[in-house]
Amino acid sequence: MKIFDAHFHIIDFDFPITENQGYVPPSYVVEDYQKDTAAYTIGGGAIVTGSFQGFDHDYLVNALEKMGSAFCGVTQLPFSVTDDEIIDLHKKGVRALRFNVKRGGSEDLSKLDYFARRVYDLVGWHSELYIDAKDLPDIAPTLEKLPAISIDHLGLSEEGLPHLLKLVEKGVRVKATGFGRVELDVENALKSIYATNPEALMFGTDLPSTRAKRPFAYADVELIQELFDAMAAEKILYQNAMSFYFK
Repeated sequence: MKIFDAHFHIIDFDFPITENQGYVPPSYVVEDYQKDTAAYTIGGGAIVTGSFQGFDHDYLVNALEKMGSAFCGVTQLPFSVTDDEIIDLHKKGVRALRFNVKRGGSEDLSKLDYFARRVYDLVGWHSELYIDAKDLPDIAPTLEKLPAISIDHLGLSEEGLPHLLKLVEKGVRVKATGFGRVELDVENALKSIYATNPEALMFGTDLPSTRAKRPFAYADVELIQELFDAMAAEKILYQNAMSFYFK
């Protein structure tokens, strides 16, 4: 089955890498990703900027040039970025802005409302949040009103799932990623999110699974194929994300 890998990282030490919370990631270049996914039918994907990459997007542009037009980028940008810089990144394949609440390295969450609207109105980007869903109630009124939002890694926690589902009802998307890093019942979360909105779930490998207790395994794909019928599995593994990133 074709996969749109909605969440993976490229870590290239030819570009700036900053220690984050005492952590330095391993090298993971384009060729590593291609080798690790050679057995799968990858029909496109999203390269996501990590906390340890800060506001550098040169690595991302370089990786996108190597990966080709079926892939896009998710970047972190400072509030001071100019419209021309955003437009230039869009031309080079970037399609989303990331707020890393969990790990830092991105713009402050206080800028979310204005910044998310700005990039959406300017170039049609959505905004992605790496956040524990138990913290969503504090910003839910803002998220509900924003034009396009996704939440990483199933919202991370069991405690946060009810809050996440309330936002899914409002159209917020959810990355079906990082099954080896979350603190929740993955099967129940997947089924609950899909039942709430069949368009919401977007699968990703989360390679190279930095800081995860268990790295990505093909069993994560098989789990989705076992839990859902073929049409639903295609939406989760490919169509939902493809439509969201390349709308």
